[in-house]
Amino acid sequence: MLKSILSIVLSVLMAAAPLFAAPADQTAGEVKALIPAASRNAQSVKVKDSLAWNDLLQTDAQGRLRAGLTDGSILSLGSNSELKVVQHDATSQQTSMELNYGKLRNQVVKITKPDGKYEVKTPNAVIGVIGTDFYVGYANNQTTVICYVGKVAVTPGAGAKVLQSDNAAPGSTNAVTLTAGQMVVIGPDVPPGGYLASSTPTAVATASIQDTNVPNEPITVGKVATHTVRNVLIGVGVAAGVGIGLGVAETRGGTAPSQGPAK
Repeated sequence: MLKSILSIVLSVLMAAAPLFAAPADQTAGEVKALIPAASRNAQSVKVKDSLAWNDLLQTDAQGRLRAGLTDGSILSLGSNSELKVVQHDATSQQTSMELNYGKLRNQVVKITKPDGKYEVKTPNAVIGVIGTDFYVGYANNQTTVICYVGKVAVTPGAGAKVLQSDNAAPGSTNAVTLTAGQMVVIGPDVPPGGYLASSTPTAVATASIQDTNVPNEPITVGKVATHTVRNVLIGVGVAAGVGIGLGVAETRGGTAPSQGPAK
């Protein structure tokens, strides 16, 4: 009788084993480059430090940080920014980020899984992509999204609406799909006269790249450092209606551009 009971208990435990299996690896990526001061979970962070799910990344007025995710995507966090890496599973292609404030560039690998997703949430918008290169900025209750390459879907959150876009009416609460060269601003209020539709202004596009550029070699704040970095330069053909064209150039020497809150 006792043997029968033990046999039944063992059978149940073996059947339930998958329920108690070790959790999936929650490594999200690695810090690739930074300009001090930057932190992870309120602790100083260094190049090659690993990132895990729910890590909180912060930069101050001088800091910036670039991280490589395990699927090959690249995150570039500008100054005065806070980003939470909620989830990143390269196998299932499930990625979720929360930009609480500041500036973030996302260079995302193509998503091939039918249920795969890559989302960045701000306090008043959700940005979803399939595979692209785009910028997100949040400040003063406004989310600004610029698409450099590919397509980006931007959905206003509760109480928010489209303030400015070149392919959506001001005041709309519907999702907006951006293609290369397009931008949208999401926020709570639309000026009485509305906004004029236009392609991404050259100055805005250029600033978004500069503000999230992180050199491969460390820079000592306040000093000139010689380094070779790759900057993505943006040319916007507004008059010709061609949007944004991307070119890669090498720049030698210089200092980190001055930073401020996203506008």
